[in-house]
Amino acid sequence: MKAKIRPQWYPKAKATCACGNTFTVGSTKPELRVDLCAACHPFFTGQMKFVDTQGRVEKFQQKQKFAASANFKKKQKLAQAEEKTKTLREMLHLEK
Repeated sequence: MKAKIRPQWYPKAKATCACGNTFTVGSTKPELRVDLCAACHPFFTGQMKFVDTQGRVEKFQQKQKFAASANFKKKQKLAQAEEKTKTLREMLHLEK
């Protein structure tokens, strides 16, 4: 095995939650910041709580709106293409 390729291990790393709770864990970093912990997670507290980090719900809703509008535009283009399409008989009839 190669020597000194593993990261340094901190058995008493300090983890700080967004709610203010602090606890110690083992980690490769001396200090950690977390969004949820056992003190504030809805599963452990039994309280219904809306947890949205980094605006993921808004991003999803924007994607849904974009997909719906793109689908509508695609249907419009297909309908216009069908209107413009002429049969061979219509094309030959116009040339005479």
